[in-house]
Amino acid sequence: MSTQLLGHKPARQAPGVSLHPQITLQLGRVHEACGPARRSFAMWLASQTQGPVLWISPAWEPGQLNPDGMMAFADPARFIFVQPTRAEDLLWCLEEALRSGAIPLIVGDLPGAPGLTPIRRMHLAAEQGGAMGRAPLGLLLTPGDGGAQGVETRWHMAATHRDEARIW
Repeated sequence: MSTQLLGHKPARQAPGVSLHPQITLQLGRVHEACGPARRSFAMWLASQTQGPVLWISPAWEPGQLNPDGMMAFADPARFIFVQPTRAEDLLWCLEEALRSGAIPLIVGDLPGAPGLTPIRRMHLAAEQGGAMGRAPLGLLLTPGDGGAQGVETRWHMAATHRDEARIW
């Protein structure tokens, strides 16, 4: 009698956005990007998806995205910008956008890393958003080295440009 060993691969792959043949960002989850090139990573991720992109950032932050710089990655017309005036509304907007399931990519450009409870609430909201169809992808952009607890994946993005080639 032969025995079957269990493999490390899941029985079926969870849907996601493929970054590389071996790397996929799972839909219905919240991921984090930190580092100086985190916004470029979000733009590149937007180019890998279809449909609108919701970009949530605080109204008190002086830096805004430049449409001319966005053109190399994605059409600026796909972006919907939301700028809450209160800090507690940032996470609320993210959670409600994920729960709606209406937008495939929701980017939260945050001034700092949120705690474990808001991240867990966002995961649950993203799962609910996927109940009606394709699950949304949540991406939190945090300054410095990030550190949001409970995110599905964390990416530290920095440029290592060589000659005229853009390399991350």
